[in-house]
Amino acid sequence: MHTLEQLRSGALAGITRLSLRAGLNTFPPEIYSLADSLEILDLSDNQLYTLPDDLPRLHKLRVIFCSNNPFTTLPVVLGRCPALTMIGFKSCRIEQVPAAALPAGLRWLILTDNCLEALPDALGQCTQLEKLMLAGNRLRSLPDTLAQCRQLALLRIAANKLGGLPDWLASLPKLAWLAYAGNPFCLQLEQDASQADELSDIPWHQLQVGALLGEGASGHIYQAGLADPLTPGEQTSVALKLFKGGITSDGLPRCEMAAALQAGQHTGLIPLLGRLRGHPQMREGLVMAQIDEGFDNLAQPPSLASCTRDVYPADRGFSLPVVLRIASTIAAVARHLHQRGILHGDLYGHNVLYRQDGCTLLSDFGAASFYDPDKAIAVALQQIEVRAFGYLLQELLAHCPAEYVAQPARSALATLQAACLATVPSQRPLFTDIAPRLEAICAMPL
Repeated sequence: MHTLEQLRSGALAGITRLSLRAGLNTFPPEIYSLADSLEILDLSDNQLYTLPDDLPRLHKLRVIFCSNNPFTTLPVVLGRCPALTMIGFKSCRIEQVPAAALPAGLRWLILTDNCLEALPDALGQCTQLEKLMLAGNRLRSLPDTLAQCRQLALLRIAANKLGGLPDWLASLPKLAWLAYAGNPFCLQLEQDASQADELSDIPWHQLQVGALLGEGASGHIYQAGLADPLTPGEQTSVALKLFKGGITSDGLPRCEMAAALQAGQHTGLIPLLGRLRGHPQMREGLVMAQIDEGFDNLAQPPSLASCTRDVYPADRGFSLPVVLRIASTIAAVARHLHQRGILHGDLYGHNVLYRQDGCTLLSDFGAASFYDPDKAIAVALQQIEVRAFGYLLQELLAHCPAEYVAQPARSALATLQAACLATVPSQRPLFTDIAPRLEAICAMPL
């Protein structure tokens, strides 16, 4: 975090990233002193409602964040910034997106948690768009011109007022991560899932909440002790996820909870033990088995530079047996979810927990959505997620040592990866085919 005093004194000369949170209600002109270096500008959590007409003076500006400001219109001046590729205006009050506000080179647009009822057709002219985040608005439809955005890989349209998914969605060649829960057209499926679970209720008073283990967009995860009602003094170590409520970048916590419940039990999922009841502040939660300390995230989330692709540590490597075990587990879990009418929506390495021996768990249902397996669109939705799995295979193989290149199993896995990444979505296999193919590959001699 920087200060206006630092900026005015010249202490920030030459920096490429500036972050100012100072209750600003006007754009500080001193920012222009950084015109020859500034690439990332973060003015979130201020009181701005407009941006100056001469903003393009920041001719190297690639990324701008203005979340949690009282904008009602996406500023038109953004469209004239020559190098701008990423725009983030989350949790403002935006009602309108003028066509002129969209720069030609836009790759990443975040308009989560605003007041949008429509988007301009001109969005389809942003042919470099890879990531579009629109959860928590009032959209009743998407512009058909979005079908021209052939680079679009991630789309978040949860918690809007959509009556259905557009037909062109299934034809996007690179779409891999889709979240649409919390819209009217899938409300009944979500309600059915929430009411059908057979998990037991776990009263709040039986839990002794300990240290915070982690925090995600939708909630906090704590270590906890679960008292045994039949054996006084005995406790089982568990994990407790308390949901925050409200909108996240992926959707609604209640939809995440419904998906986690509907997912049921699988060796590749973190076991659910029960649904929390009786929290003092009426917060919802899930009680889960506590996983071993030996598990780690397979990757880190995408960076500003990678946009939609995960980031792996430079020294991370996986032997071929480990790659096969990870891939087989994730394919089996995805098949299990798809058979239950669940699209994970965020099938990424950063949501995969693994041990050094390849034991694997898929986590995080924050972007999960429901579909009816008997509807025509079901196959197309599954094939979208197959592309995400293809990316995961690509990343695993990229971190597999060269000594395995000549192995038949590696060659077979590369062939499967190419099939999963087919740019014609209808040509991709389904997980009902992928899982047994991986079982066969795993049986090959290594």
